[in-house]
This record gives sequence, C-alpha cells and structure tokens, in this order.
Amino acid sequence: MRITADLDRCVGAGQCVLTEPAVFDQSDDDGTVVVIDGAPEDEETIDRVREAVHLCPSRALTLAEPTSTP
Repeated sequence: MRITADLDRCVGAGQCVLTEPAVFDQSDDDGTVVVIDGAPEDEETIDRVREAVHLCPSRALTLAEPTSTP
C-alpha cells in the first residue's frame, strides 16, 4: 500500500493525525498533512490509515493498494 496526500486539497483538519499519528503529522507552517510513513506494512496500522482516508473531510488522502497477480 502507498499513501499519497494532495496538499492543494488538504484543509488541515487533522483527522488523519488523530486517527494514526505514527503515519501522519501536520506542517508547522500551514497545518497541511505530512505523510511520515508512506508505505506501512503492519495490518493494524493499515486499517487505521484506511479509516483516516475515509475521515478526511477534503478527500486529500489516497491509497494505492498493491495489485495481486494470479
């Protein structure tokens, strides 16, 4: 999984940081999201990242899930 953040869309609500502070932080300059760990591997962390993406009011966060090959 790969996390990306669209800083032009981010409104600095901080829901991502509250949901998973090990992966997300906020810029001291403008409060926009900072992705600390763009590719977490722990399943519990990944679940919380999915929740953070869901909670983001500006939809600034996206996940690229790995594709499985048959």
